[in-house]
Amino acid sequence: MSLLEVITKAATNSKDTATGSEYPIILNPDETFLNLKPQLETPNATVLVSPVSGWQPSQTDTKVIEISKKFHPKLKRKLKDTNSFTKEKFIKLLKPFLEEVREIFGLSVAADSANDADYACALLRKIGFFMGQDMASLVLEASLKFEIWDMLETLIVNRLVGHSCYSSLVESLISRKRSDILCLCIKYATDLGLSELTGVVKYFLCPSREAYNAMADVRKEWESQALTAIDKASDMSLLDNKKSRLAKEAAVLLMLAYDGFSTSELCLHYLLASSNIDEVIMSAAISKLNGRELMSLVRYLGKWLKKYERFPEAVPCPKASNALGLKACAWVPKLEDIVRCFGLVVDENFSTLILHTEFHEELKAIKEYVGSLASEAPLCSSVATSISRLRSEAKGEQS
Repeated sequence: MSLLEVITKAATNSKDTATGSEYPIILNPDETFLNLKPQLETPNATVLVSPVSGWQPSQTDTKVIEISKKFHPKLKRKLKDTNSFTKEKFIKLLKPFLEEVREIFGLSVAADSANDADYACALLRKIGFFMGQDMASLVLEASLKFEIWDMLETLIVNRLVGHSCYSSLVESLISRKRSDILCLCIKYATDLGLSELTGVVKYFLCPSREAYNAMADVRKEWESQALTAIDKASDMSLLDNKKSRLAKEAAVLLMLAYDGFSTSELCLHYLLASSNIDEVIMSAAISKLNGRELMSLVRYLGKWLKKYERFPEAVPCPKASNALGLKACAWVPKLEDIVRCFGLVVDENFSTLILHTEFHEELKAIKEYVGSLASEAPLCSSVATSISRLRSEAKGEQS
């Protein structure tokens, strides 16, 4: 059967898709394409598409498909058993399946196999991509059900969570007050929808007292990164000139991001700095905020504008993430991120901001910060132009 026939058959098949896909994993095209041959001995050169034959999954893919088809319904059936199926039984069931997939690909895992939970997470990091989206969804369901947070984090960080799963995942994490894992979702999810984003924004703007407990880990991470940056900036013996300058820039930037912000506001940093958040969806989420939530957001943005006005030397330094191991530098909102978000706030809530006097003091302060930043813009522009010209002249003289 040709590839075109397989696609056509799948499109016209009236069977219930709940039975599962015939190919539940991402197929490796390398071996498959090598086996494809033209059906016609003398293909018509005027035809853009010529039929081919010989399409079939590789031997490795076939083995993975076979064990996946056996394991998927078994795990699905077990998860419906709310009484006797426990966390320990789930891990003991999952581990042999992952081991079998690992052996098929001939991969090694550097982890202690005696600890079933840790070893299962290590296997997921190594071969999770090969087990398919359907299987990953079941593992995600089990991780949530049994609150195996390390495994859930592994799925998120390795991008094994499908788009369709994020809605229920975010809702579940909010209800369980898992602020730290919500931050991971923001960092690694590429297409959060309106309901998910609205829930996250509202949750971080006005968190409950219980939610703050899980946010403590987020604060510790930011604090650790800031202290590490200070240590690297002050330990001149370990750094060359470029890294020393980069460390100083990172220290200033992380100081801005950490000092003066509440724990929940540190979580908001990820939202504003993320390139995965669609601006249209973010705008719609902001339009759904109530008065208290809107005030929290305005104050948060005001803090950032004040900091950038007071510390003009603070500049983005994404290189510090890899060069110095300061991953938090990639998640510090830039000035343009703050201005863009404030623009969305004004666009969506202009009448509210004007008619409610409690916003006026905050807006007056923001106006001063923006005015100060705007007054410096022409000077910065002229300096940048001069530097660019000098560099061009220097290159011309060298050549």
